Amino acid sequence: MISENIKHITESLPAGVRLVAVSKFNPNESIVEAYNAGQRLFGESHAQELVPKAESLPKDIKWHFIGHLQTNKVKYIAPYVSCIESVDSLHLLKEIDKQAAKCGRVIDCLLQFHVAQEETKFGFSIDECRQMLSSEEYKTLLNINITGVMGMASISDDPAQIAGEFTHVKEIFNTLKVEFFADKPSFCEISMGMTHDYPIAIRCGATLIRVGSGIFGERMYIKH
Repeated sequence: MISENIKHITESLPAGVRLVAVSKFNPNESIVEAYNAGQRLFGESHAQELVPKAESLPKDIKWHFIGHLQTNKVKYIAPYVSCIESVDSLHLLKEIDKQAAKCGRVIDCLLQFHVAQEETKFGFSIDECRQMLSSEEYKTLLNINITGVMGMASISDDPAQIAGEFTHVKEIFNTLKVEFFADKPSFCEISMGMTHDYPIAIRCGATLIRVGSGIFGERMYIKH
């Protein structure tokens, strides 16, 4: 079933859009099944879950950290992640830079923006982000690479509202590209869309979609 779901989704993706299989709360066996179906990009949102998976599963897997990240957890995931999609403050970015330097790595990061109606979601506003990217502190960070933006739409049954929020993420990307990253080809990613709304996200310009239950079924919670 997992391999069939992977095949169904990947075959429907237009050129330039990649699938992040959200494997959080799923056991290694399920990840291996997805891996055997050709999937190499997986998303986790808890450091204590990502680390043992990264240590025990195939080394060509690229791990994206997609959940809210506390600064005290960065040191655990820094050796393993290929991208942190949920950067929502300069404070966090500085810690990622520090821990990446200790590992001798440069870690790709996406800037998370708050576009949904729910107050519980994290993320920058465009003004906060401009302030950060213009700061002298940001310019000293050498072990992070900002490769794009990430956003989550409201939990809603209204496709127009979801599309509006995803379009806002795309507009933020376009603004930052012009103002801060015009000469940086690696600033090219827009991560948005999950199992229930990824087709809308693709139409609105997503380059990365994050699908969990649409691949693995309803989550099988594993103990930490």
